Amino acid sequence: MRVLVVYCHPVPESYCAAIRDMAVEVLKGRGWDVRLLDLYAENFDPVMSCEERRLYNDRAPQDPALTPHFEHLQWAQAILFIYPTWWYGLPAMLKGWFDRVWATDIAFKLPAGKGRITSLMRHVTKVGVITTCGAPTWWSVVVGQPGRKTILRGMRALCATRCKTFFLAHYLMDASTPKSRAGFLVKVRRTLERF
Repeated sequence: MRVLVVYCHPVPESYCAAIRDMAVEVLKGRGWDVRLLDLYAENFDPVMSCEERRLYNDRAPQDPALTPHFEHLQWAQAILFIYPTWWYGLPAMLKGWFDRVWATDIAFKLPAGKGRITSLMRHVTKVGVITTCGAPTWWSVVVGQPGRKTILRGMRALCATRCKTFFLAHYLMDASTPKSRAGFLVKVRRTLERF
């Protein structure tokens, strides 16, 4: 299995980095081929230009910096997203990555005229999300969990018909303890061993 780990956190020593390291270790331990994409470390530019937006419906973006990202998407059979939930959703860097990389002629084809888009991501059969969240579980649910829905409903709709998914969140992160963080890492390991 070829898995793309998309990691998005600006602080190198963050708890998300510990999650990332464990995820890569477990997946490699299972014999999976792992590629790590660290958006902040590579200084990914999440800002779509005016010209890129004007041509968005016509063709894939021509920015050469995006080419490796397109290749990662075409290579992956599974994608694991690891990021902090900020304001109930995705960090701006990750949202910008979706905007610019999951693009026309890369993730989907637009129909000529009316009709449905055609997915180009049917080779992705597994999608997982591991995140941290400052809010409690109940409040995240009340707000509607927009980050979870963006990936596991919106982006997952472009993947294989029977694409398997999972979502893990360490809620109340701002009040977390060494014990709660260690317990969550155990949950991460168990989940990825079955992923």
